[in-house]
Amino acid sequence: MPQPALALRLAALGDSLTAGWGLPLADAFPAQLARALAANGRNVEILNFGISGDTSAGGLARLDAVLAAAPDGVILELGANDMLRGMDPEIPRANLDAIMGRLHDAGIPILLCGMRAPRNFGRAYAEAYEALYVELARKYDAVLYPVFLDGVTGVPGLTKPDGLHPTAKGVAEIVRRFLPAAETFLARLGTPRAAP
Repeated sequence: MPQPALALRLAALGDSLTAGWGLPLADAFPAQLARALAANGRNVEILNFGISGDTSAGGLARLDAVLAAAPDGVILELGANDMLRGMDPEIPRANLDAIMGRLHDAGIPILLCGMRAPRNFGRAYAEAYEALYVELARKYDAVLYPVFLDGVTGVPGLTKPDGLHPTAKGVAEIVRRFLPAAETFLARLGTPRAAP
């Protein structure tokens, strides 16, 4: 009998949007994405390295744990909390650049999740913030999913009362829209690495 194919191992490094704030782990983005990929015949394990409230600096501080898991690829979803705190866009740019540089040096491909900035800090701030994802994706040849919360923000039933965090249905909509980028990303990964 043929042996089942080894699962590709992805690490999802992010904040509450990855962690699944207020949701059972089974409804969080990594778990829902893994199930959607399985339904498409993909054998993928997605490790949830999301921590609610985390900034890009926090993600950089946790990168050693991600590297220790020896993932075949990393879904990087960070920067929303930097933005909500009104940080200078150069701060998340520098932190994400450092994260992506280390992943690149380790030969680990990246799927970068961009964010849409609110206009309350001004148009120039929003444009600078959104541009950093495009620029870093280009620099590291990462697959870019431009707006992680596309189609979800502000939609009744898809976000919690805070208007920011997705419900389980909201995560399902994110996953539905995200799948083409995920498939593009998986096509780049080749065969799984050995387990650590």
